[in-house]
Amino acid sequence: MAEDTPHQAAIRRATDAIRALPPADDPEVRSEVRHAIKHLTTYRRAVPYLVCTGWLTSVELQRSVDGAGQPIPWYTYPAIAFLSSKDYGTLRVFEFGSGGSTIWWAARAKSVVSVEHDAAWAEEIRPQLPDSVDYHHEPLVPGGDYSRKAETLGGPYDIVIVDGRDRVNSALSSRSTLSPSGVIIWDNAERRRYTKGCEQLLASGFRRLDFHGMGPIAGNPTVTSIFYRPDNCLGI
Repeated sequence: MAEDTPHQAAIRRATDAIRALPPADDPEVRSEVRHAIKHLTTYRRAVPYLVCTGWLTSVELQRSVDGAGQPIPWYTYPAIAFLSSKDYGTLRVFEFGSGGSTIWWAARAKSVVSVEHDAAWAEEIRPQLPDSVDYHHEPLVPGGDYSRKAETLGGPYDIVIVDGRDRVNSALSSRSTLSPSGVIIWDNAERRRYTKGCEQLLASGFRRLDFHGMGPIAGNPTVTSIFYRPDNCLGI
Protein backbone atom coordinates (compact mmCIF):
# COMPACT_ATOMS: atom_id res chain seq x y z
CA MET A 1 0.00 0.00 0.00
CA ALA A 2 1.31 3.44 -0.91
CA GLU A 3 2.41 5.65 1.95
CA ASP A 4 0.13 8.55 2.85
CA THR A 5 1.06 12.03 1.65
CA PRO A 6 1.44 14.66 4.41
CA HIS A 7 -2.05 15.96 3.59
CA GLN A 8 -3.53 12.45 3.75
CA ALA A 9 -1.76 11.77 7.04
CA ALA A 10 -3.18 14.97 8.52
CA ILE A 11 -6.69 14.00 7.43
CA ARG A 12 -6.23 10.50 8.87
CA ARG A 13 -5.14 11.97 12.22
CA ALA A 14 -8.15 14.31 12.25
CA THR A 15 -10.48 11.42 11.43
CA ASP A 16 -8.98 9.24 14.17
CA ALA A 17 -9.28 12.10 16.66
CA ILE A 18 -12.97 12.52 15.86
CA ARG A 19 -13.57 8.78 16.20
CA ALA A 20 -11.86 8.84 19.61
CA LEU A 21 -14.26 11.43 21.01
CA PRO A 22 -16.82 10.21 23.56
CA PRO A 23 -20.18 9.47 21.89
CA ALA A 24 -22.51 12.45 21.95
CA ASP A 25 -25.88 12.18 23.68
CA ASP A 26 -27.67 14.11 20.96
CA PRO A 27 -28.57 11.86 17.96
CA GLU A 28 -28.22 14.81 15.58
CA VAL A 29 -24.67 15.46 16.79
CA ARG A 30 -23.80 11.77 16.36
CA SER A 31 -25.17 11.92 12.82
CA GLU A 32 -23.10 15.02 12.03
CA VAL A 33 -19.97 13.32 13.38
CA ARG A 34 -20.58 10.28 11.14
CA HIS A 35 -21.00 12.56 8.13
CA ALA A 36 -17.83 14.47 9.01
CA ILE A 37 -15.84 11.22 9.16
CA LYS A 38 -17.33 10.09 5.85
CA HIS A 39 -16.44 13.37 4.10
CA LEU A 40 -12.91 13.39 5.51
CA THR A 41 -12.36 9.82 4.34
CA THR A 42 -13.63 10.69 0.85
CA TYR A 43 -11.43 13.78 0.67
CA ARG A 44 -8.37 11.76 1.73
CA ARG A 45 -8.84 9.56 -1.34
CA ALA A 46 -8.81 12.63 -3.61
CA VAL A 47 -5.61 14.08 -2.16
CA PRO A 48 -3.15 12.32 -4.53
CA TYR A 49 -4.83 13.96 -7.53
CA LEU A 50 -4.87 17.35 -5.81
CA VAL A 51 -1.18 16.97 -4.99
CA CYS A 52 0.02 15.77 -8.41
CA THR A 53 -1.88 18.49 -10.27
CA GLY A 54 -0.56 21.11 -7.87
CA TRP A 55 -4.03 22.21 -6.79
CA LEU A 56 -3.21 22.15 -3.07
CA THR A 57 -0.02 24.13 -3.67
CA SER A 58 -1.89 26.65 -5.82
CA VAL A 59 -4.45 27.18 -3.05
CA GLU A 60 -1.74 27.65 -0.43
CA LEU A 61 0.22 30.13 -2.60
CA GLN A 62 -2.83 31.68 -4.32
CA ARG A 63 -0.92 31.37 -7.59
CA SER A 64 -1.48 29.22 -10.66
CA VAL A 65 1.35 26.73 -10.14
CA ASP A 66 1.99 23.02 -10.43
CA GLY A 67 2.99 20.68 -7.61
CA ALA A 68 6.58 21.91 -7.78
CA GLY A 69 5.47 25.53 -7.49
CA GLN A 70 6.22 26.30 -11.16
CA PRO A 71 3.87 28.64 -13.07
CA ILE A 72 1.18 27.07 -15.23
CA PRO A 73 -1.82 28.50 -17.10
CA TRP A 74 -4.99 29.07 -15.12
CA TYR A 75 -6.95 26.67 -17.36
CA THR A 76 -8.65 23.41 -16.45
CA TYR A 77 -6.29 20.56 -15.65
CA PRO A 78 -7.51 18.45 -18.60
CA ALA A 79 -6.74 21.39 -20.93
CA ILE A 80 -3.29 21.84 -19.37
CA ALA A 81 -2.58 18.12 -19.80
CA PHE A 82 -3.62 18.24 -23.46
CA LEU A 83 -1.65 21.40 -24.24
CA SER A 84 1.42 20.10 -22.40
CA SER A 85 1.67 17.25 -24.91
CA LYS A 86 2.21 19.57 -27.90
CA ASP A 87 5.31 21.15 -29.45
CA TYR A 88 5.16 24.94 -29.82
CA GLY A 89 8.72 25.58 -30.96
CA THR A 90 7.63 27.18 -34.26
CA LEU A 91 4.37 28.77 -33.07
CA ARG A 92 3.51 32.39 -32.31
CA VAL A 93 1.21 33.08 -29.37
CA PHE A 94 -0.93 36.10 -28.51
CA GLU A 95 -2.44 36.25 -25.04
CA PHE A 96 -5.23 38.40 -23.62
CA GLY A 97 -4.53 38.42 -19.89
CA SER A 98 -1.17 37.60 -18.32
CA GLY A 99 0.36 35.73 -15.42
CA GLY A 100 1.66 32.22 -14.90
CA SER A 101 0.40 31.31 -18.35
CA THR A 102 2.66 33.93 -19.94
CA ILE A 103 5.71 32.38 -18.29
CA TRP A 104 4.52 28.89 -19.30
CA TRP A 105 3.98 29.82 -22.95
CA ALA A 106 7.25 31.79 -23.13
CA ALA A 107 9.16 28.63 -22.19
CA ARG A 108 7.55 26.72 -25.06
CA ALA A 109 6.55 28.94 -27.97
CA LYS A 110 8.61 30.65 -30.65
CA SER A 111 7.20 34.03 -29.56
CA VAL A 112 4.66 35.38 -27.08
CA VAL A 113 2.81 38.68 -27.14
CA SER A 114 0.66 39.47 -24.10
CA VAL A 115 -1.68 42.33 -23.25
CA GLU A 116 -2.82 43.13 -19.71
CA HIS A 117 -5.50 45.63 -18.63
CA ASP A 118 -4.59 45.82 -14.92
CA ALA A 119 -1.72 48.27 -14.40
CA ALA A 120 -0.85 47.03 -10.90
CA TRP A 121 -0.76 43.40 -12.01
CA ALA A 122 1.27 44.32 -15.10
CA GLU A 123 3.83 46.02 -12.88
CA GLU A 124 4.03 42.93 -10.66
CA ILE A 125 4.26 40.33 -13.42
CA ARG A 126 6.52 42.17 -15.88
CA PRO A 127 9.79 41.57 -13.92
CA GLN A 128 9.02 37.83 -13.87
CA LEU A 129 8.79 37.56 -17.65
CA PRO A 130 11.70 36.69 -19.93
CA ASP A 131 12.88 39.40 -22.30
CA SER A 132 11.48 37.41 -25.21
CA VAL A 133 7.89 38.29 -24.22
CA ASP A 134 6.44 41.32 -25.99
CA TYR A 135 4.39 42.67 -23.08
CA HIS A 136 1.80 45.45 -23.27
CA HIS A 137 -0.39 47.26 -20.77
CA GLU A 138 -3.62 48.57 -22.28
CA PRO A 139 -6.36 50.20 -20.15
CA LEU A 140 -9.70 48.47 -20.42
CA VAL A 141 -12.39 50.12 -22.52
CA PRO A 142 -15.02 47.62 -23.73
CA GLY A 143 -14.61 47.20 -27.46
CA GLY A 144 -11.56 49.48 -27.34
CA ASP A 145 -7.82 49.19 -27.87
CA TYR A 146 -7.42 46.32 -25.39
CA SER A 147 -9.70 43.93 -27.27
CA ARG A 148 -8.23 45.04 -30.61
CA LYS A 149 -4.58 44.69 -29.57
CA ALA A 150 -3.90 41.53 -31.57
CA GLU A 151 -5.47 43.17 -34.61
CA THR A 152 -3.47 46.36 -34.07
CA LEU A 153 -0.17 44.50 -33.84
CA GLY A 154 -1.11 42.48 -36.88
CA GLY A 155 0.07 38.94 -36.27
CA PRO A 156 -0.23 36.42 -37.71
CA TYR A 157 -0.60 34.25 -34.61
CA ASP A 158 -0.92 30.50 -34.40
CA ILE A 159 -2.57 30.58 -30.98
CA VAL A 160 -4.71 33.35 -29.51
CA ILE A 161 -5.58 32.93 -25.84
CA VAL A 162 -8.69 34.66 -24.53
CA ASP A 163 -8.29 34.74 -20.76
CA GLY A 164 -8.49 38.41 -19.81
CA ARG A 165 -11.33 40.93 -19.89
CA ASP A 166 -13.76 41.87 -22.66
CA ARG A 167 -13.42 38.33 -23.95
CA VAL A 168 -16.12 38.34 -26.61
CA ASN A 169 -14.69 41.41 -28.34
CA SER A 170 -11.15 40.09 -27.89
CA ALA A 171 -11.95 36.75 -29.49
CA LEU A 172 -13.93 38.12 -32.40
CA SER A 173 -11.49 40.91 -33.26
CA SER A 174 -8.53 38.52 -33.23
CA ARG A 175 -9.96 36.10 -35.80
CA SER A 176 -8.37 38.06 -38.64
CA THR A 177 -4.94 37.77 -37.01
CA LEU A 178 -4.87 33.96 -36.97
CA SER A 179 -2.62 32.00 -39.27
CA PRO A 180 -4.41 29.48 -41.55
CA SER A 181 -3.76 26.79 -38.93
CA GLY A 182 -4.43 29.08 -35.97
CA VAL A 183 -6.63 28.29 -32.96
CA ILE A 184 -8.32 30.26 -30.20
CA ILE A 185 -8.13 29.05 -26.60
CA TRP A 186 -11.02 30.51 -24.58
CA ASP A 187 -10.99 29.97 -20.83
CA ASN A 188 -14.19 29.79 -18.76
CA ALA A 189 -16.10 29.49 -22.02
CA GLU A 190 -19.17 28.07 -20.28
CA ARG A 191 -20.09 31.43 -18.74
CA ARG A 192 -23.36 32.79 -20.09
CA ARG A 193 -21.95 36.17 -20.98
CA TYR A 194 -19.64 34.46 -23.47
CA THR A 195 -22.30 32.37 -25.20
CA LYS A 196 -22.93 34.72 -28.13
CA GLY A 197 -19.23 35.14 -28.78
CA CYS A 198 -18.68 31.38 -28.83
CA GLU A 199 -21.66 30.97 -31.14
CA GLN A 200 -20.22 33.55 -33.54
CA LEU A 201 -16.95 31.66 -33.72
CA LEU A 202 -18.82 28.46 -34.56
CA ALA A 203 -20.90 30.30 -37.16
CA SER A 204 -17.71 31.57 -38.81
CA GLY A 205 -16.35 28.08 -39.39
CA PHE A 206 -14.66 27.09 -36.14
CA ARG A 207 -15.24 23.84 -34.30
CA ARG A 208 -15.12 23.56 -30.53
CA LEU A 209 -13.33 21.17 -28.19
CA ASP A 210 -14.19 21.55 -24.49
CA PHE A 211 -12.04 20.53 -21.54
CA HIS A 212 -14.17 20.32 -18.41
CA GLY A 213 -12.78 20.18 -14.90
CA MET A 214 -11.07 21.93 -12.04
CA GLY A 215 -8.21 24.32 -12.44
CA PRO A 216 -5.64 25.86 -10.10
CA ILE A 217 -6.71 27.83 -7.01
CA ALA A 218 -10.49 27.61 -7.47
CA GLY A 219 -12.52 24.56 -6.49
CA ASN A 220 -15.40 25.03 -8.90
CA PRO A 221 -15.44 23.17 -12.23
CA THR A 222 -15.12 25.25 -15.37
CA VAL A 223 -14.43 24.82 -19.10
CA THR A 224 -11.42 25.69 -21.24
CA SER A 225 -12.41 25.54 -24.91
CA ILE A 226 -10.28 25.35 -28.04
CA PHE A 227 -11.82 26.74 -31.21
CA TYR A 228 -10.15 25.27 -34.26
CA ARG A 229 -10.48 24.66 -37.98
CA PRO A 230 -9.27 21.74 -40.12
CA ASP A 231 -5.49 21.31 -40.43
CA ASN A 232 -4.87 23.30 -37.25
CA CYS A 233 -1.56 23.70 -35.43
CA LEU A 234 -2.64 21.46 -32.52
CA GLY A 235 -3.50 18.51 -34.73
CA ILE A 236 -7.10 18.32 -33.52
